[in-house]
Amino acid sequence: MAEGNTSASVEEDVEANVETALREFLDALGESETYRRFVEADEALQDDSDAMALLREYQRKQQQMQRGGFDESVMAELKQLQTELSSNETIQRQQAAQTELVEVLQRTNDAVSDEIDEEFARSTGGGCC
Repeated sequence: MAEGNTSASVEEDVEANVETALREFLDALGESETYRRFVEADEALQDDSDAMALLREYQRKQQQMQRGGFDESVMAELKQLQTELSSNETIQRQQAAQTELVEVLQRTNDAVSDEIDEEFARSTGGGCC
């Protein structure tokens, strides 16, 4: 019986170590310049009503295109909106900061995947059926 308790105790210690390491990683990530730039850029985007309206309109036109099939006039509007998006400084700063943060997280995923010898953050499909 003592051996079973020892095994459970070791497993609990490992779990506790993983939790501690995860908290330390999240703290370090939250303090990183990359994350701070992303948060600042995202907050600036949320506060920029013109940029947000532009994003909403672009998403609305994308949905219109998906629901209604190919429509040349909607495609032209989407291209015009894309041009406006690409010239909007607030949107571009947020997208650049998001890309940089995603790259950091991808490198983290790669390091964990290498360590455990399988893809760490892969989709397992989910669902019930």
